[in-house]
Amino acid sequence: MRLSRYFLPVLKENPSEAQIVSHRYMLRAGMIKQSAAGIYSWLPLGFKVLKKIETIVHEEQMRAGHIPMLMPTLQSADLWKESGRYDDYGQEMLRISDRHGRDMLYGPTNEELITDIFRSHVGSYKDLPLTLYHIQWKFRDEIRPRFGVMRGREFYMKDGYNFDLTKEDALHAYNRHLVSYLRSYERMGLQAIPMRADGGPIGGDYTHEFLVLADTGESEVFYDSAVTDLTFGDRAIDYDSVEQCQGVLEEFTSKYARTDETHDEALFNEVPEERRRVARGIEVGQIFYFGTKYSEALGANVQGPDGKQSPVHMGSHGIGVSRLLGAIIEASHDDKGIIWPEGVTPFHCGLVNLKQGDAEADAACESLYEALTAAGLEPLYDDRKERAGGKFATMDLIGLPWRITVGPRGLKNGVVELTSRRSGESEELSPEAAVQKIVEIYANHQTGRGF
Repeated sequence: MRLSRYFLPVLKENPSEAQIVSHRYMLRAGMIKQSAAGIYSWLPLGFKVLKKIETIVHEEQMRAGHIPMLMPTLQSADLWKESGRYDDYGQEMLRISDRHGRDMLYGPTNEELITDIFRSHVGSYKDLPLTLYHIQWKFRDEIRPRFGVMRGREFYMKDGYNFDLTKEDALHAYNRHLVSYLRSYERMGLQAIPMRADGGPIGGDYTHEFLVLADTGESEVFYDSAVTDLTFGDRAIDYDSVEQCQGVLEEFTSKYARTDETHDEALFNEVPEERRRVARGIEVGQIFYFGTKYSEALGANVQGPDGKQSPVHMGSHGIGVSRLLGAIIEASHDDKGIIWPEGVTPFHCGLVNLKQGDAEADAACESLYEALTAAGLEPLYDDRKERAGGKFATMDLIGLPWRITVGPRGLKNGVVELTSRRSGESEELSPEAAVQKIVEIYANHQTGRGF
């Protein structure tokens, strides 16, 4: 993409309404624009990152054997009244009536709707196990929406639901989700720690939240610092293996890590003092096992091997796709702007022409642009007739991981400059070598399957 043809409305000054780094940089980098309190338009740069995150989530869910679908944003209130949650959910639920006076709601979550789909089409244990998920816009009427996409009213979320014959099968689904979430977050360049949490209005005794440590986090967290040494890496996991998935759960949840809602001071004091940590965390996902709470209320039964009808065991599992943009920025930035991890960057590298209009510099940039594109990468070519300082400031603000700088002086020596946004280190390479290095860097990030 040529920047002269792209819509990138960057701001030079910090917006007064932005209180935290991610909100400030998303506004300044032209990623979002507020439409109403807690509701945003996603401009092209923000939308590109949102789709990158969504793709990773899809790939890892399907890798785990989960099946994508799509449910509506508006739901009938009848299902929620049937489950008993319509009155319990509170004022966060946006309740509306259609022209015929029928009670409707803008879905904050989908347990009732997915259970109704299940009970309409599945009646035998032979159709189990089954996990369905979708990625869809949700609405919760926060009393004080703030911090940009971190605590908005409208948000983009992956929510999945497993249906199993027994509690043991459902807990394997729980573990399977934990593994797939760890893989997803690491591919996004994040360390998200699973912490024992409270079930809240969804319910369930088994639940973990995934939190990214950040000073701006909404939750106080207590943890053993040893959990921050754990990484999933590129290990191969058989998602059908109960033992392997259980092993990962035990590895990542055996050390103390809890939110303030479930914190146990006595247990925390058993952690060696030098490893006790109290910090803030940003929630980016949560997994639940809640047994037969919804299947009993809504009559989602299956016939078992013995011919008897019984309610299925269920769980729900969410990832805050839009919230993840804010979390990534909070975890990866400096005083110049965003620093995108390679797995979610909107463009693979920036290409800066220091002397637009110079025949040799223009030709070299065109050649680099074509070579990167031919290699399957998306460069962002700053071909504007602007000062070099302004071009560098824009690239630093939007945070592309790599930048190739082309100028007449370097070209006389047959080199361009390749700069790492994260480290700030630069090296001079031939144009061909610079392209090859970027291709190799991103080849290491090409994991997962296409959606």
